[in-house]
Amino acid sequence: MNYSEVFKLSNGLCSCSYDGCYVANVVNQKLVVRQAASLQVVGLFSCSDVVQYIEWSPDSTMILCAIYKKNLVQVWSIEDLDWTCKVDEGSVGLVGVCWSPDSRHILTTCEFHLRITVWSLVNKSVMYIKYPKQCKNYIDFSSNEKYLAVAERRDCKDYISYFNCYSWDLIKNFPTETENMEGICWSPNDEVLCVWENCLTYKVLIYSLNGSCLSSFSAYDYALGIKSVVWSPSGQFLAIGSYDEKIRLLNHLTWKLILEFPHPPNFDSNIVIYKESVVTDVLKKTFRKYEIAEPNSSSNIQIPTASVNPNSPTPKIGVGNILFSCDSRYLASKSDSMPSSIFIWSLENLKCVAMLLHLQPIKTFSWDPSSPRLIICTGGDEFFIWTPEIALTIPVLGRNDGFCVNDAKWVPCEETSLVLIGKDEMCLGFFQ
Repeated sequence: MNYSEVFKLSNGLCSCSYDGCYVANVVNQKLVVRQAASLQVVGLFSCSDVVQYIEWSPDSTMILCAIYKKNLVQVWSIEDLDWTCKVDEGSVGLVGVCWSPDSRHILTTCEFHLRITVWSLVNKSVMYIKYPKQCKNYIDFSSNEKYLAVAERRDCKDYISYFNCYSWDLIKNFPTETENMEGICWSPNDEVLCVWENCLTYKVLIYSLNGSCLSSFSAYDYALGIKSVVWSPSGQFLAIGSYDEKIRLLNHLTWKLILEFPHPPNFDSNIVIYKESVVTDVLKKTFRKYEIAEPNSSSNIQIPTASVNPNSPTPKIGVGNILFSCDSRYLASKSDSMPSSIFIWSLENLKCVAMLLHLQPIKTFSWDPSSPRLIICTGGDEFFIWTPEIALTIPVLGRNDGFCVNDAKWVPCEETSLVLIGKDEMCLGFFQ
């Protein structure tokens, strides 16, 4: 694998444009935009203070920089370097910002979730959405770019509002059958909206566009419930990660349970296990690689687990990370109680096909957006790649350069390159 030169980075802020043409990174108050292919600088922008968040517009022509401590958002254009825009929330504060699908509006959320403000970059108009719920996933745009769903909390009750993304008019507002909603998510075909309760109640609801409840699912009661919810790209499966160390798959026709994927600390199964190990070569240099163990039915592979504090309000248990491959054939998951392990599930065979065991806790993992290829980062000077055919350990640069990979981002529309992110530096990697 070939690597670019190393560039400075602040707060791990690096992002690729959606068309894969540009890579942006932040160095304190500076925003640097480069061409992904040549790494030539095409834009250098100076912000009012240290940048805390960046996001590309969906059409990849603009990028916003959020400065939360100053309640400020600055927007820059790649097509017109002299154009700029500044959004100031003033005394109401700023805790969140995102683009609308048309790339011509910005949505900001003020402190205490009192309101969402829709700012137009075309005519400078402003529209307000009141009472957004203070939860993790409180807004979601449909993939057809027509609708915005907002989770609301008013009069001690949960509501959902649908808005038209062209006129920002309210289409539908209705109460939900939840006590304390945790999040919402559109299905990939935009026909239904998934709503789920917070961790104290196990409940998933499916709502149609007219606000009617199509289905309700609950696996158990009187225990910590849902930790993560993810749709498959095909829309055929809804995966629910739970505190009882299981993934539950619902089908899109009847919304009934298909199968449960357990995450026990030991396995009695004929699956392939890739275990990271430290190896010393003939020159007495150490490096890491995967060793393969194929246990038979009588073998028992023990997976390292983290200690759990029973007094913690957010115990480190349950399936908190679930990711589908781009073709919906595979599912990668990580349990918080097993922080150094990745489970790979086949949705064709409905079983676990591989486990990846590492020496250090996993920081991030993500699928290639164009093929079933998974990248895993553990904060070391190497990263890991899994495919259905093979699993690899790839060192970064020279082993004495001290570049530790905390995160990796696939460059969209480019199957041969990715961005490797360290603590205060970044580089691009190119597959040969």
